[in-house]
Amino acid sequence: MREVPFVDNEENEVIDLTEILSAVRQHLLELIFVTLAAALVGFTASKFLMTPKYDSSALMIVNTRQDVNANVTSDQINSATKLVSTYSIIIKSDTVLQQVIDNLGLNLTYAKLNKRVTVAAVDDTQVMKITVQSDSPEWARQVCEQIITVAPDVIKEAVEAGSVKVISNPSLATEPVSPNIMKNTMLAAAVGFVLVIGIIVLQVLLDNKINTEEDVTKYLDMTVLGVIPQYDQGGKKE
Repeated sequence: MREVPFVDNEENEVIDLTEILSAVRQHLLELIFVTLAAALVGFTASKFLMTPKYDSSALMIVNTRQDVNANVTSDQINSATKLVSTYSIIIKSDTVLQQVIDNLGLNLTYAKLNKRVTVAAVDDTQVMKITVQSDSPEWARQVCEQIITVAPDVIKEAVEAGSVKVISNPSLATEPVSPNIMKNTMLAAAVGFVLVIGIIVLQVLLDNKINTEEDVTKYLDMTVLGVIPQYDQGGKKE
């Protein structure tokens, strides 16, 4: 059928949700297929294409003095909490990490090891968490162990009145921290679903063809006086 321009009235400016829902029902199979296909792609990529990453972590408590057996005051605890960020920088410095590389004979640069190590305060306390990430859980554990072995002496030398003490040793990870297969699968399915819905809505909004008698009244603001039936070549009414 020929295309007819819209009549500019308020009714036509409102999106017809019924029409959109009808279009969604007509393309329901495509919607389901694309959603499932996208979910399968997300699952396959996460399961077989992405390299699993493992974390190994240790906890160290920060002190403002080297004598860890002395009585602790509230002011010292507050000062120690503020020192966590300073100690974090020292632990991630080349003074510590390069020594770790040399001790373990690692075949990587300081910059690359630095990217695999994170140091952060635990809930704004004087406890800090050192985490090493790798595709090998054993490698991550060994590096983390070496960091907490080297760091205390370096910190004592750099901050004469401060010290750190290990309160939790790194363990061997049994489960990867990434990729999150379930999360990636659901995210891929959602992307596929939204993509198809978006295409359907766009088709409805851009469709300015007159297909039924109702469209004549709706888009042209005219009254239908009669309908001429269309016949195929065999004389049968379509």
